[in-house]
Amino acid sequence: MKMELCGHGATTITWAKSISPPLHFPRSSSVWRFRRMNTSCVNSSLDSGESQKADEMIVSITGATGFIGKRLVQRLQADNHRVRVLTRSRSKALSIFPVRDHPGLVIAEEPEWGKCIQGSTAVVNLAGTPISQRWSPEIKKDIKESRIKVTSKVVDLINSSQDELCPKVLISATAVGYYGTSETRVFDENSPSGNDYLAEVCREWEAAALRVNKDVRIVLIRTGIVLGKEGGALAKMIPLFKMFAGGPLGSGTQWFSWIHVDDLVNLIYEALSNSAYKGVINGTAPNPVRLSEMCDHLGSSLGRPSWLPVPEIALKAVLGEGACVVGFHGQDFVHDSQIYFVVLEGQKVIPARAKQLGFPFKYPYVREALRSIISEKTQV
Repeated sequence: MKMELCGHGATTITWAKSISPPLHFPRSSSVWRFRRMNTSCVNSSLDSGESQKADEMIVSITGATGFIGKRLVQRLQADNHRVRVLTRSRSKALSIFPVRDHPGLVIAEEPEWGKCIQGSTAVVNLAGTPISQRWSPEIKKDIKESRIKVTSKVVDLINSSQDELCPKVLISATAVGYYGTSETRVFDENSPSGNDYLAEVCREWEAAALRVNKDVRIVLIRTGIVLGKEGGALAKMIPLFKMFAGGPLGSGTQWFSWIHVDDLVNLIYEALSNSAYKGVINGTAPNPVRLSEMCDHLGSSLGRPSWLPVPEIALKAVLGEGACVVGFHGQDFVHDSQIYFVVLEGQKVIPARAKQLGFPFKYPYVREALRSIISEKTQV
């Protein structure tokens, strides 16, 4: 097994023994050999002497170092698929995916993305600047451009691939922010777009992905609020609970369209190999709740009271216009965070397409999802 860093003069680390997940092993169990070589992502796979198995996928991922991306990489490697991490920071990627824990993982900085995309079975695009910060005109511009530019680059690289090396699938993240906000309407994949800033970002984000070659199966996953201990909305909400003794954010009547991180990763995983998955699919659990109910369950899971609302003025003072963010995500290439933040407004989004496809949600109800998350051990 070996881990390769894409680019000329990269170091390839080779083990004498073949090792497959689980990924932890004692150093003494293997003989380490180091050699220098010139390589690229495509040639590295060929030079390794490994042939692609019939059921093996080669998946290139942007945003792989984020909250969701890390879980997806772990899932793919656990099932013995090959993963190529498309990053802007090799050092960051190596700190998150150390060689000893992720043998065979390919890490490519931006100049090498094209060589990695060629020969991949599929590409998963999760990249974008975080939005849980006080918005300024410059920040708003970056929120939009970071998503559109990376998506456009990925699509251009796919479209310029040789036919025999072109990926067959593109899974591109988007967000339920596409629909706008409402306390009364119910949204599914056929609902029209909203008319606010985030809806505009999502429309342009999706339009960039839809420029992909018509022979490539495309899946647009409009993600809701992703729940997990290591990032996302809970990483923002738990400190607020502690500071204000727990309670709903704002009025508490806004809808909270959520999904457990494991269900989202499983949805992406299924979409990679199942040809029935195409077009827009809402990445939300089948049972959205009012935010006050979600906070009640979170307080119960934490063993904390949930009765004092966090005032809107406090949230707006910190986040400004960003306080109305709904079901939106972003992977920062510099900071290790993937943010999903819901505060003052909401929407009730139903995963009609996933239900039609028979996708098996492991956590359809928020109470069980939160109990599972709070009880799990944080990964180091």
